[in-house]
Amino acid sequence: MAEQILSEIGTDIKKQFPSAAHMCSWAGLVPGHNESAGKRKSAKTKKGNKYLESALTEAAHSVRGSKNYLGALYRRTASRKGKKRAGIVVAHAMMRIAYYLLTRKEMYVDLGEDYFDK
Repeated sequence: MAEQILSEIGTDIKKQFPSAAHMCSWAGLVPGHNESAGKRKSAKTKKGNKYLESALTEAAHSVRGSKNYLGALYRRTASRKGKKRAGIVVAHAMMRIAYYLLTRKEMYVDLGEDYFDK
C-alpha cells in the first residue's frame, strides 16, 4: 500500500499538497457537498484519483478484524453507518496518516484498539 501511495502522489508531498485535507480531497476521499435550502443531503464522495481511492478502500476493508486503531474505527463506523461508509472513513484516516508520516518523517505509532473507549 505504501508503494502505491508513493507512486500515485509522488515524492514532493509538501509542495504538492499544503495540508492533509487537500491530499484527501485530491484522492477523492471526502464527502460531496450537496446542500439545498440550508439542509444537508446525502452525497457521494468527490471524484478523485480512482486508482488510489480503490486501493485505499480495499485496504480499509481488509483491516476490519484487526486489533488496532483502524480496525476499531472501522467497526465503530460500520455499526452506525454501514460497511461501505466505514471503508471510506478508514481510507480517509489512512490517507491522513500517510500525509503526516511523510511530511514529518516520523514512524507510525498505533493509538490502540481501546482508543475510543478511553
